[in-house]
Amino acid sequence: MDHQLFSLVQQMTMEEKIAQLLQLAAPFFEGTESEGEITGPMASMGISEQHVQNAGSILGLSGAKQVIDIQQAYLKRNRLGIPLLVMADIVHGYRTIFPVPLAIGCSWDLELAEKSAQIAAAEAAVSGVHVTFAPMVDLVRDPRWGRVMESTGEDPYLNSLFARAFVRGFQGGDLTKETDRVAACVKHFAAYGAAEAGRDYNTVDLSEWQLREFYLPAYKAALDEGCEMVMTAFNTVNGIPVSGNKQLLRGLLRGEWGFDGVLISDWGAVKEMIPHGVAADEAEAAYKAIQAGVDIEMMTPTYVHHLQTLVESGAVDEALIDEAVLRILQLKKKLGLFEQPLRGANPEREREIVFCTDHRDTSRELAVKSCVLLKNDNVLPLKQGQKIALIGPFTRNGDILGPWSWKGSKEEAVQLYDAMATRTEPSLLTVAEGCGIEAFATEEQWNEALEAAREADVIVLALGEHSDMSGEAGSRADIRLPQAQLELIARLKPLHKPMAAVLFNGRPLDLHGVIDQADAVLEAWFPGSEGGAAVADLLFGFEMPSGRLTMSFPYSVGQVPVYYNAFNTGRPKDAPDAQERYVSQYLDIPNEPLLPFGFGLSYTTFAYEDAQLSAAEMTADKTLTVTVRVSNTGDLPGEEVVQLYVRDLAGDVVRPIKELKAFRKISPQPGESTEVAFTITEPQLRYYHSDYTYASDAGDFIAYIGPNSRDTVELPFRLVK
Repeated sequence: MDHQLFSLVQQMTMEEKIAQLLQLAAPFFEGTESEGEITGPMASMGISEQHVQNAGSILGLSGAKQVIDIQQAYLKRNRLGIPLLVMADIVHGYRTIFPVPLAIGCSWDLELAEKSAQIAAAEAAVSGVHVTFAPMVDLVRDPRWGRVMESTGEDPYLNSLFARAFVRGFQGGDLTKETDRVAACVKHFAAYGAAEAGRDYNTVDLSEWQLREFYLPAYKAALDEGCEMVMTAFNTVNGIPVSGNKQLLRGLLRGEWGFDGVLISDWGAVKEMIPHGVAADEAEAAYKAIQAGVDIEMMTPTYVHHLQTLVESGAVDEALIDEAVLRILQLKKKLGLFEQPLRGANPEREREIVFCTDHRDTSRELAVKSCVLLKNDNVLPLKQGQKIALIGPFTRNGDILGPWSWKGSKEEAVQLYDAMATRTEPSLLTVAEGCGIEAFATEEQWNEALEAAREADVIVLALGEHSDMSGEAGSRADIRLPQAQLELIARLKPLHKPMAAVLFNGRPLDLHGVIDQADAVLEAWFPGSEGGAAVADLLFGFEMPSGRLTMSFPYSVGQVPVYYNAFNTGRPKDAPDAQERYVSQYLDIPNEPLLPFGFGLSYTTFAYEDAQLSAAEMTADKTLTVTVRVSNTGDLPGEEVVQLYVRDLAGDVVRPIKELKAFRKISPQPGESTEVAFTITEPQLRYYHSDYTYASDAGDFIAYIGPNSRDTVELPFRLVK
């Protein structure tokens, strides 16, 4: 126990303690840029000046001078000199915006992901931020859900690796000394990504086994890496909203996992227990949240309105309040705020560091590695001397940062036309908008596009979604491109010109009308501040596409959720004795996704040969080695992601058809071969049994090795115990 902090808690009045548990948005605080908005939220929430003066943390404040002013004014009024904690959503960059996390996942580059978080932390910290609400590590299987763009995909193993990388990048090794880092808050605990029907804030209904096996590992990985905070999810788990779920929060998170950091609700989630139907009023919501272990209530006032009465009536033990306050103070001390309440905030360094050239260069590098080439019938890379018609609503559009790019500037984002114009002769590049993102082409737009296309040797289409079509509250039932853009493609197709489509979007799309019409398709996602430059480099072959999908692209929205690590079922469609009808299948579409997990093309080709195991059997003490020779059989350099999967053929509970266990990135030159080796160990074969023990079983397994989850070589082996 920290006796100094414990003594501080003992000096606090009940009102001061409870105020430490309150988080308010920036407009509540005098001197912020949005101060003029204060009347509305204060009036509707019933927040007094006294509450504001003692609130323990602020949400959505940044800018070094502003943070310094607010912190100094706050400390003058705070009786015990307890500093304010500044938190914000720094998800994929502060001012220098990196690709959205789903795109970062597609880079399969953990070092670069960590570096992106480190840069985001440096920019945020010098601007006065102490805590970021990231990483989001929710497992995602439903592209209708807009927040898939915040996750790194559908695989628990890969998500866990990225969770650790992001936490390392944000937090560094010592938050007290490293004032250019910020504390990380992993979210959304738990299983927010499993919302029914892909509708945001909707019900989640999972078995505890499914929760442990697939959805919890990435949160645990973030905490094992030292993540300081956890945010509760909006959804239910086992019929109870997470912010009041004592079994999940005090039982599993704090008890079983031993997490003793700060637990914060998501925006308004405590009071939302009332419409959920598990709290009759604010007092009951406050009671359930504090009993469950929620330390900070974000943007609802149930704690400040009711906790004192609940303590005085004996319904809530004051010790629960004290332990919550102590955890908050411990985080403030770990950040060094008692000694340096202004911490890293520095207006001079802020001007020097934020959006600097080095940071933008890293953003561009990560954007290059995040783009995924989905199709290429000898159209890309573009050839010097070709006449190019650049057509579409994203030709000169800065809306390529994506959701959660809070301080990013669309005006500063590198647009595709500007970048392409510096990589070819200006006379060879013609641009036309063609149509709006959702608005159908006017006669003038169509004539301009038609004229440009007729004069061109090749057409490049810049297509996609508005950024607000993804992200929080961005659920969509129809995940095709807007009809206006599909019509544009269809009207250009009869010209019989080679056509390459570039997609700017935040989710896997139903690509019918695009992939069947275009000769090449490059998935750029929302690529961030340097997105146009990265895409132009890829289109012209100055960089080689190396991204691989970490979320399956559905053949149809009717398949959703569709994911690679599914179960076989008792009547698999591809079984040797499968009947024509009475198997697990659709009658009108394939079972398989259009594009599988791990998929991605390059401008060269790779051959996999001589895949073999070091032995047919392994034990707990004797590992297996899987080797394969991968050759670059094309004419250009390229980067390949060699992937290892395993299947347990007979378990205590059903096991997935494939599970990613390891991967390695290689860069053989044309004509060069590289031998890639993986080691399979007994712990890699463990899983949760029906009694929730975590163990492996003796028996038969298959190792799969290949460039994606679909196109693999099978290598059977046995685990002997």
